[in-house]
Amino acid sequence: MHIGPSHAFHQRQSLVVTAQLQQAIRLLQMGNTELQGFIEAQAEENPFVDARAPQPAPPRDRPLPASVTRRSSDDDWDRIAALPDDRGPSLYAHVEAHVEALGLTPREARIAGAFLDALEPSGWIGQSVAEVAAQAGVTETEAETVLNLMQRIEPAGLFARNLAECLYLQARAQRLLTPVFEAVLRNLPLVAAADMAGLARVCRCQIEDLRPALRELRALDPKPGAQFDATPVPQLPPDLIARRGADGWVVDLNRSTLPSIVVRAGDKDQPTPREPAARAEAARYIAERLSVARWLARAVAHRNETSLRIGAEIVRRQQGFLEHGPASLRPMTLREVAEAVGVHESTVSRVCSGLMMATPQGCFPLKHFFTAALSASSGDEAGSAGAVRHRIRELIRAESPRDPLSDEAIAQIVSSEGIQLARRTVAKYREMMDIPSSAARRRRAILDAQTR
Repeated sequence: MHIGPSHAFHQRQSLVVTAQLQQAIRLLQMGNTELQGFIEAQAEENPFVDARAPQPAPPRDRPLPASVTRRSSDDDWDRIAALPDDRGPSLYAHVEAHVEALGLTPREARIAGAFLDALEPSGWIGQSVAEVAAQAGVTETEAETVLNLMQRIEPAGLFARNLAECLYLQARAQRLLTPVFEAVLRNLPLVAAADMAGLARVCRCQIEDLRPALRELRALDPKPGAQFDATPVPQLPPDLIARRGADGWVVDLNRSTLPSIVVRAGDKDQPTPREPAARAEAARYIAERLSVARWLARAVAHRNETSLRIGAEIVRRQQGFLEHGPASLRPMTLREVAEAVGVHESTVSRVCSGLMMATPQGCFPLKHFFTAALSASSGDEAGSAGAVRHRIRELIRAESPRDPLSDEAIAQIVSSEGIQLARRTVAKYREMMDIPSSAARRRRAILDAQTR
């Protein structure tokens, strides 16, 4: 047996994800706003990159299959950003200003600071009085005294320890505290269960006597602190715009938010140092930076072209949705769009995860248009999960409040319309849309009827 060194050669193929390829993949996932920030950052590092602000372009038509075209848009989707911020002070700033006006002693101010630390966005305190007292190094009696002072800060209901106390503080401020009202506050679980007979029995009154108290109770705010920190949902401008044109549907990039890149290749002709070594180093730097700038311009152009092609294919397949709404949403998968466009399925997934499209039905992320197919009762074309969810919402909206549809009844109705649907599927879709169960909807209808 001979043991000694030897050489062996093997050949294999592997995919190397270079830094440029990684960056190109990230560009596909960027919306127009994020892309603008990225290009501006590149322009600060690279002297050959000139970031141009978004500019509306004149209309131009480019034909696509199936009466879907792409054209530029000069719609200004940046008007929302110019609106003034009219939000008031935060909850913490509001309460802190009122605490300073209470004229507290230094010891009481320390206790008030501990309660401020325990204040939650809802306006309630997230700790017990004992925990706040221990944090401030005082007795529970002292903490209770300061808490009573802070509970008088407007709006009423702040610094409550639970729902009943929050509603009690508001009722006290509005002079609503009658014996019946206080009894209702002590039995809120019966109110939630819509057990009017049981509530009347424990309150020792008639059901008719409960109606004014329940009406006043529903007018109170269970989370008085939410009005301060309720920031508006940001409305992102769309990256693609789809609308009906003279020759069919038109889709294009939103030019009012889309930045552009200009490669300043003329800068390479600037004077160079006289020393050979410095001149060679400058030449290498210029060549490398210029190559990066040109690659970035090509990558952005490829990103825009890919986004347009995918958006146009989505519009071609979902013309029923654009014309008639969610009920006409067709089943569509990433693989189908990828095969039609001629790209990989992962490319479609990346583009659809970050881009928004404005349509006559509203502004939606591209992934909204992809929905699974459900089995049909006959040989007809299967329906989409999105259209079924819309149908479930319509059925619940049209139901009788006192006799709401159960999940089983909804499943039978949808199945009779040609789409096989199980009860558990209805329950899953209903929970996805934050719609309560039929029992909860019935209880709410009973309370509505009693408080009219």
